[in-house]
Amino acid sequence: MQQIALLMAVGAMTTLLLTPIVRRVSLRFGLVDEPGGRKVHSGAIPRVGGVAIVGGFSAALALQLVGELFWGWRVALTGGNPQVVGCIAGMLVVFAVGLLDDAVTLGAGQKLLGQLAAAALLIGFGLRIEFIGNPFGGLIMLGLLSIPVTAIYVVAFANVINLIDGLDGLAAGVSAIAAVTLLVLALQGNHLVAAVFAAALIGTCLGFLRYNFNPASIFMGDSGSMFLGFTLAAISLLGVMKSVAAIALAVPLLVIGVPIFDTASAIIRRLRHKRPIQEADRGHIHHRLLGRGFDQRQTVLIIYVWSAALGVGAYAMRWAPTSVRLLSFAVLAGLSIVMASWLGLFDLAHHHGDETSDAKSGERENPTTSGTPDSVG
Repeated sequence: MQQIALLMAVGAMTTLLLTPIVRRVSLRFGLVDEPGGRKVHSGAIPRVGGVAIVGGFSAALALQLVGELFWGWRVALTGGNPQVVGCIAGMLVVFAVGLLDDAVTLGAGQKLLGQLAAAALLIGFGLRIEFIGNPFGGLIMLGLLSIPVTAIYVVAFANVINLIDGLDGLAAGVSAIAAVTLLVLALQGNHLVAAVFAAALIGTCLGFLRYNFNPASIFMGDSGSMFLGFTLAAISLLGVMKSVAAIALAVPLLVIGVPIFDTASAIIRRLRHKRPIQEADRGHIHHRLLGRGFDQRQTVLIIYVWSAALGVGAYAMRWAPTSVRLLSFAVLAGLSIVMASWLGLFDLAHHHGDETSDAKSGERENPTTSGTPDSVG
């Protein structure tokens, strides 16, 4: 545990030190999110905080490497595991794609190709979903289907975190909470590589929140949100998904249940009202909470609590007796249905061009997806 705590501390401290530097450089080179239109923040806000996030994460991994080489730490990075190489290579690719989008604004198709290239690195180095547990007993082997299933899984993770990044501190906080759950599960399952990555990610997110929580002085951009989502996917594949338990697939989906639920409800809402799926609206969870009269901080904290509850449920489903698993699932499903009904997530929402409603809500536009069809997440 001391090793894990040191990794988190180094990730947090490095991100704390790097973020002000990245903010100044971003301002100098004009890599900023300008006010105006649907955006309510005043002044130009730097939008490449992902550089600091990746810097902090890299520093934590560097400490792990030094510890293995010189201090007798348990081997995670130097054991010749090709999956580690694939993960790190994929993280760098998805970060580069996000950073390019922050700088010059890529099209949605271009970003998708970049995400698929990053996922291909994971798959090419042997990290994939090879089977799914059968709840009625045994395993369902995927065979060649493991390639597209893994690609969809990884790309979906990257995008749901990207899409939820609509309020200050939301994506970083939700990612940290998810990483805590994955860390606990990885430690109990003795999956050291997953634990190291999770610890590094937790520290990095906490360090970045110092500057990203409302009122934010820097945004993470696509370089940050896509990196966080991709890394969470890799951690889950290295840890939870190695289990042969029938509920193994459900656990990581619960861990990021709020962004998944938000994305799924948006798709259902738009189909139900015969709107294009890619059309932006103000029907997302954070929009609805703002519409209920909560301010940005309160909205973010409510989603934090919801995410933490799902994390506890994911833990219970992984390790608890069957009766507790079923009870946990029923309670979480019931609460989510109640929340969806209360917030009206499936009801028609305002559209992208409704600036009057935006101004009243006090919400900023998501700067990380400004080049995508669904630019408000």
